[in-house]
Amino acid sequence: MKRRERTRHLIELGGLVMKAGLVELVDDDRAAILGLLGEAAARLRAEDRAQQLLLWRRRGQRMFAAASLPVQD
Repeated sequence: MKRRERTRHLIELGGLVMKAGLVELVDDDRAAILGLLGEAAARLRAEDRAQQLLLWRRRGQRMFAAASLPVQD
């Protein structure tokens, strides 16, 4: 059961990478995606961690909200 939960979690995280548009923006360059994530992790180790996390969380919430809206022609 734990293996299934872990697999689902990893798939969901991969979906976030796709939803953010990173795959297309870097032409599916996985080293670049890992570098981007590493840069984000480095920023979260800095003194302004709370502020950075707040900004990213707000941006993510807006992206989720925009994705749930119907597409208008």
